[in-house]
Amino acid sequence: MKTPVKSLVLSALFIAIGITLPFLTGQLKIIGKMLLPMHLPVMLCGLICGWQYGLICGIITPLLRSVLFGMPILFPSAAAMSVELAVYGSVIGLLYRRTNNGKVVSLYISLVSAMVIGRAIWGIVMYFFIFVKGNNFTFTAFIAGAFTDAFPGIILQLILIPAIMTALHKAKVINAQKSK
Repeated sequence: MKTPVKSLVLSALFIAIGITLPFLTGQLKIIGKMLLPMHLPVMLCGLICGWQYGLICGIITPLLRSVLFGMPILFPSAAAMSVELAVYGSVIGLLYRRTNNGKVVSLYISLVSAMVIGRAIWGIVMYFFIFVKGNNFTFTAFIAGAFTDAFPGIILQLILIPAIMTALHKAKVINAQKSK
């Protein structure tokens, strides 16, 4: 059983990873947009620590990175990302907790659901933020930002997150099944 202190420390670690991981892709802005490096630690936080910690990690990571390093730009990018990542962290954690039967299928159900819901919420938030600025956020811009440009990152998430979770289960770092 995880203690709140252990989950809090792990969440801080995931936030730190989320802040530093974009430095690997930061030299080329387009690569960072394609690989979505902040998404990975937030989703892992939701899976490992629980939905509440995933939610907080998702809110904090892009905002703190924006304040510390100026990227992503605070408004509208980091603000919209904080909502998107909060949805990822909370949805994946909540669904995984409820569906986890020790099989990788429950992980994929949680992961894909979080990815679809998070991207939809990002589109709604971006539409609102861009509208407030007096511009248009078209459906084409949504598809490009949420799917087309992000396709390599989506594939990376679908491969890396289950691989990491499987390795953690096999190493007995985390339990494969939820506690009853």
